[in-house]
Amino acid sequence: MAHRDPSPLVLICIVCGAEVLTMVGVFAFPALLPLFFDEWGLTNTEAGWIAGIRYAGYAAAVLPLVSFTDRIDARRVHMTGALIAALSLGAFALTAQGFWTALIYEFFAGIGLSATYMPGLRALVDRYTGDRQPRAVAFYTASFSLGTALSFLIMGEMGAAFGWRAAFGLAACLAFLAVLVMAFALRPVTPDRPAQDTHLLDFRPVVRNHRAMGYVLGYFIHSWELFAYRGWLVAFLVFGLSVQSVRDVLLSPTTVATISGLVAVVASVGGNEIAEKKGRRQTIIVYMFLAAAVALGIGFLGDGTYWIAVIAVLVYAALIQLDSAALTAGVVAVAEDGRRGATLGLHSLIGFTGAAIGPIAVGAVLDLTGSGLTAQSWGLAFASVGVVGLFGPLFLYLTRPRPTS
Repeated sequence: MAHRDPSPLVLICIVCGAEVLTMVGVFAFPALLPLFFDEWGLTNTEAGWIAGIRYAGYAAAVLPLVSFTDRIDARRVHMTGALIAALSLGAFALTAQGFWTALIYEFFAGIGLSATYMPGLRALVDRYTGDRQPRAVAFYTASFSLGTALSFLIMGEMGAAFGWRAAFGLAACLAFLAVLVMAFALRPVTPDRPAQDTHLLDFRPVVRNHRAMGYVLGYFIHSWELFAYRGWLVAFLVFGLSVQSVRDVLLSPTTVATISGLVAVVASVGGNEIAEKKGRRQTIIVYMFLAAAVALGIGFLGDGTYWIAVIAVLVYAALIQLDSAALTAGVVAVAEDGRRGATLGLHSLIGFTGAAIGPIAVGAVLDLTGSGLTAQSWGLAFASVGVVGLFGPLFLYLTRPRPTS
């Protein structure tokens, strides 16, 4: 095991690389959703539950797991989470039989995600300090989108070629590889203690930090939008192709989903850079208004020209992701010393509660408006996401710092 950390650039690559390895299986179910519709006969609401339950598992476990990083090395928490992810993905590959087994395994996969995503960020910022830390945070949060892109690509291609069980098995192996990367590439560290100690799950000091809570509530809206979009993107584009009776296209729905993840990487890093220069809070408000506006109309393009829908969803992917790194970098910047883990824990809990609800809400709207068989049904489903998105700017405005007299 290393006795000192590598250079800053190598450190970012190691931690981001480990996160990407754990991410490959995160969007396996949405990427392969048409296969599960055919094999298991799922309703849209059931599919929404499976797509969203991972984030319910995340929300259920994230508070204690991320809060532990104020007391123990976040690297150890990340390794545990990657192992849980590997086991749940492996169990899905070997024994999943339908709605209920998938729901259970995806829930435990969400617990694994809760122990890797924000603890991975904490492992990075505990070792990468200084003025450029917000940029390191942006690269790390962008690695989530890179993992998303690779998840759609690898799972989609693997599932098409060898079946969904083989795809989930590969994702399990890659998550276990992340355990080895974190174990052997980073040295142990001891986290700083707060000036005034509190109990492990006492979040009152975090809630009283209104500057932080603005970013936390904004992250709730961001996550609702992002995971509703990612959970239903492939199914939306498959609908568009079915309406036009088109089978062979240059960019398949899973390929578009992969490209959307890569677009999101650039948008996340670039959005944070602009926010750093122009003012974080007001810039995020603009980003959120733009994303909500596009969501209000994008679903109605489903029965139009496929390429127009592709361009629209890629633009939407960029707009959704513009605020991602800026929100997380903002909450890291305003977190109290010694309470960074607790702050990130609450940030994740509230954010990924939105991630859990978003796909379920879209599935429910689809079932209530025609089961996603018409463009109007898809239009109303995405419009519901846009309406929710309008609350993000409101939360950020209400929690803005007030001038002192």
